[in-house]
Amino acid sequence: MMAAKPASASERKKRALITGLADVRERILAASTMLPRKSRGLVFLGSWTVRDLLAHLVGWDHTNLRSTEEVLRGGLPSFYRHADRDWRSYNATLVSRYGDPNFRKLTTMARRSHRALLERLEALPGEAMWKDRGIRFHGWSVTIGRLLEAELRDEEEHWRQIVEFAGSSEGSGGASPEMKGAGTAPAQSR
Repeated sequence: MMAAKPASASERKKRALITGLADVRERILAASTMLPRKSRGLVFLGSWTVRDLLAHLVGWDHTNLRSTEEVLRGGLPSFYRHADRDWRSYNATLVSRYGDPNFRKLTTMARRSHRALLERLEALPGEAMWKDRGIRFHGWSVTIGRLLEAELRDEEEHWRQIVEFAGSSEGSGGASPEMKGAGTAPAQSR
């Protein structure tokens, strides 16, 4: 019987990225779900409610799925056509397209779209994630791995924003002490 071949560095890096993405999305959904119902519709982030933030995440899942295929074909992801300050116009489009007043439906959509993205990434060899295919945007190398690393940073920031909102007087709505623990990151992800 032959011993299993150890995972390559790129496979370990891919695994860590996928694990991080799955972890932060679950923390976002847990913290969002623990918010009192009336707080979910309050503006807390620029012009966004928690529902809007979830629609934004669903939209970026779809964007990243499409971008993965575009990069694999050697093309610049199409969302770059919409680049502006903080992706404001593109984010507004995503919120409009994927928004829904039904919170339960939004959380289900956020789980499903994310699962589809992670399943696609799982199917890729680790080397494909960070392969330089000569795709550039303003001089920056565009790889699948770099796109998803940016997504991970963005979602970590959104998780922190939801936790801060939950701790505020508007977000807590008199929430119980259990809410304080709903958005706690595991020690290894800090």
